[in-house]
Parts: sequence; structure tokens; C-alpha cells
Amino acid sequence: MKHKLLIANRGEIAVRIIQTCKDLSIHSIAIYANDDIQSLHTQYADEAWALHGISAEETYLNMGKILEVAKKSGATMLHPGYGFLSERADFAQAVLDAGLIWIGPSPKSIQLLGDKIEARKIAKKVGAPLVQGTTEPLKNAQEAYQFALDYGLPIAIKAAFGGGGRGLKVVRALNEVTHLYESAVREAVSAFGRGECFVEQYLDRPRHLEAQIIADQHGNVVVLGTRDCSLQRRNQKLVEEAPAPFISEQIFQQILDSASAICKEAEYVGAGTVEYLLSHSGMLSFLEVNTRLQVEHPVTEQTTGVDLVAEQISIALGHRLSITTTPKPQGHAIEFRINAEDPTRGFIPAFGMIHDFKSPSGLSVRLDTGVKRESLVSSHFDSLLAKLVITAPTRAQAIQRAKRALSEFKIEGIATVLPFHQDVLQHPDFCEDFKVHTLWIEQDYTPNYEPFVRSQYQKNSTIQYLQIEIDGKLHEVGLPNTLLKNMVQAPIADVTSSSETASYNMVAAPMSGVITKWNVTSGEYVESEQIIGIMEAMKMEVPIVAHKCGVLNIIIDTQNTITADTSIASIDES
Repeated sequence: MKHKLLIANRGEIAVRIIQTCKDLSIHSIAIYANDDIQSLHTQYADEAWALHGISAEETYLNMGKILEVAKKSGATMLHPGYGFLSERADFAQAVLDAGLIWIGPSPKSIQLLGDKIEARKIAKKVGAPLVQGTTEPLKNAQEAYQFALDYGLPIAIKAAFGGGGRGLKVVRALNEVTHLYESAVREAVSAFGRGECFVEQYLDRPRHLEAQIIADQHGNVVVLGTRDCSLQRRNQKLVEEAPAPFISEQIFQQILDSASAICKEAEYVGAGTVEYLLSHSGMLSFLEVNTRLQVEHPVTEQTTGVDLVAEQISIALGHRLSITTTPKPQGHAIEFRINAEDPTRGFIPAFGMIHDFKSPSGLSVRLDTGVKRESLVSSHFDSLLAKLVITAPTRAQAIQRAKRALSEFKIEGIATVLPFHQDVLQHPDFCEDFKVHTLWIEQDYTPNYEPFVRSQYQKNSTIQYLQIEIDGKLHEVGLPNTLLKNMVQAPIADVTSSSETASYNMVAAPMSGVITKWNVTSGEYVESEQIIGIMEAMKMEVPIVAHKCGVLNIIIDTQNTITADTSIASIDES
């Protein structure tokens, strides 16, 4: 049977899956939101179909639209990628009910392990290491408050259905419980469609370790190896490497044994990741299971020689695993997430047009990218643009090779984390002593780079390639620029108002994004440091904080998209 595979995702992971489809001679089908009409994954796929919407809820989270495209396009298989609907048991079941082959674990396994509360129960049953936590979803913030009183701070309030650091809030003071609980619920609903949260003890300054597993439909489970993902900001990973360095043989074996036991107990099938925290004192604790392909899967591929996407497809077709035992790592690999974020402003998301994109090359340099020159980075989706993966015989050699590759990497037009990656490779905490932990950036790291300056690069091309939809299917045509020179293209409102020139009374937007909520109304008195509103971009919430006491006057209402430093309110003397 000649298969056609629909990728229910976008960006670099969609491109990554398309590449394996081409390697296997499988026809690939892309889907896209309005902002993604010119994206790389729509151009690389054999065909692309419109979802006719702007937000994630209208597009990549819309099961009905995706299944309708699958039907229209004649798809026989569906790969969910990561994020979006990849860990939704109801979506997996809907795909199967539609007569498609689902490339992922069974709905039952997703339900068991995707629900972090149930996953904790399974981990406890098989004897995996585990910290204290609630066994049922929280009903309200008061239950989280009581848990903190019973077990002490810090605690972690976490989305029961989700991952990627969204819906995760670490509470370090009792007076933070209520607003962090509410924020976790909002983020969970926005990112995953469900707001249930639970709470557990938080290991302070831990390392983040994980095991990559694959399992077939015949009961075979193999742990391919370990990874370290400790270098994070806002509980979301920035740098990952394989194998996990500087861990004892005892910890290594404990990870392998418990990861395998958890997945066997859940009758897991497909690719998945079992995650752990390792405290400074050497205590290992099960964290969660991600029932999907991980963003950081390339470092495992580079050190094992296993194409995990090809393995996923093979497993879904009923074949046995191509590998039967944990392989010995082949060298060392480090992945650098290239996010559209400004590291000089607390890694707030950035969006806009990429004016120039020059990627590195050379021996053992791999780039998984979802963008190119003149790609639009939308404010509606995740900030991940690309992943730079460096492989070498040793970790020290990989670091040295990464320095060279990162120095060659140029992205102009929007802020990115490239300066951070270049800087961290000069830091002994990462390169030599390995003192990195999940809060290292917030607690121990001092940046050593200049603030982002917007590029003035201007396009100068004779041909403009445009994507045109015909009956919902994407086609591309090339037109001379002379025909388009009088057309105004403004994909993003660029309302700017520098905080330097704004008066002291003005409240500046802390990030580029959408004002989703004002906690107070115009005319109300606010205190200095009070959280007066919420902004969101790329599924991340950032509080709007009053810089002084006074009477609030709201200038820009909710649901407006604005750029960082725009004056959104004023606080006048009472």
C-alpha cells in the first residue's frame, strides 16, 4: 500500500518529519495556519492544505479541521509531532476512528502517562524514585497552599495534561501561591485545552535528566540512552546533550531500569521520554513521561544512529524494533535551541520578519530548521525557530566545534538566543565544572552580551514568490517585484513607543504580544510592584507590573497585539 502521511504540526518538527518521509518514499501532507502560508514546511511537503485560522485553537488544535484535511487529501497516516495535539488521547482515538494509522502511543497509554497524576501512580507502583505530590487534581489554590504548609517550600504547581514547561509554576513564597496557581491554570488551558493542575515538592537547583525509549507492538521496550536538559529558562529547555554527562553508573542504571519498567507497566508503544530531576545531593526523582517525540530527540539520533521518526513509522506499521538493547553512545552531541527570544530582556518572545538567515555548516553540524530568510515568525505560536546540533567524539570537542558553528550563525530582523548560546560556551559552569541546574540562568548566570538592535536590512530581489490557495490547497507562483512595489505588506502592527522617551508615568509593555487581561480598571489606585495585568505571546504569560503607586489609566485594551515598550497605560499621581 502506498501511504500518504499528514503532519499535524508546523515549523521545524514538521520539516523534520517531511525529511524522513522523503527518505522512506512516503508522500507528505502539510497543514498551515494563515501566518504559516509561506513557511518552510508548506514548501517542503508534497502538498499543503489551509486550516483557515490565526490562533492555535483555530488551527493546529482544531481536531475537526485537521481530520477534514486528512479526508480531503487522502492521507492514510498521521504524525502529530510534539506540542499541540500530540499528547491528546481523544485526538489519537479520533485519528484511529477515522481509519488512519496513528504514529504514536495508544490512546490508553497517552491517557495513563500523559496525565501526570496517573503517571506518578504508575511510577510509584514499579518502584521508581519519587518525591511527595498530590494524587488528585487541585480543586483550588487553597489546596496548593495547604500542601506547601505540610511539606514546605518550594513547591511546583504543574499542568496535569501538558509539557514543555507551560502550566508549570514554582512557588517559593506562600503569598505567591494564589496568583501562580491561577497563572498555571490559564497557561494550561491556553496551551493544552485543559486546566487541571497538581502540586509536588520541588527539588531546588536540580539537574534535569531523561531517558529516550522506543517500544514496539510486540512488547519490546528499549531505552536508547540518556540526555541532560538542565540548561533552561522559565522551566523550558535551551540546551540539551546526550549522553547525560557527569552522572554515576548507579544513577544511569536507575534511570534505565525505572524508565523501562514504567513504559512496560503502561503497555507503551512508540517513541517516548521518561524525565527525572537529580538533586544537588544526588537524589533522583521521577518527573513525568512525555508520550511523543521530544524536541531534543536529535542528540539521541546523533549518538545512536537511530532515525527516531523512521522508527516511529515502522512501529506504527507493526514492525519490530530495529534495535534490541541499549546501545553504547557514539560520541557526544549537544543541541542548541534557536528561539525567537531576546535574552537581554529576560528571554521574552520576539516576532516579526527574518531579514537574513545564514546557517553554519561543516563536519558533524546538523541544523533542523523551520524558517529561512524572509520567514514570518508569528506571535501565535512557539518561539522555536531551529535547532543546531553539534556532534564530536568527546564533550570537550563538541563544545569547541559548537563555538565555531555558533560564530557562523547569523539571523537578522528579530531577536534570538544566539548571543546567549555563544556566551554560555565561555562559562566554566557549563564547559568545565558543570554546575548547571534548572534555575542556573535565573540564579547564577550573568549575561555578557549587548542588547539586540533591530536590523535595517532591506530586501532586494527581482522575483517575489507568493503562495496561493486554490480550494484550500497551497500552490506557489513567482511574480516580478515591479508588479508588487505599490502593495503595502504589513503582517504585524509595529506600534512603537520607546520606554526611554515615555514619561515616568507610562507603563511600558514588558514584551511583544497580546494583552490578555487587566486585573484592575481605569481609575483604580494601584501599588508599586502590583501585578496589574497579563500579556501573552507564543503561549507564555508575562505579568504587567506597576512601577509606581497611583491611579491607573488604561490606554490599550485587551486582545490588542503590540510590540515591547509600547505605552499601554499610565499611573498618575492620586
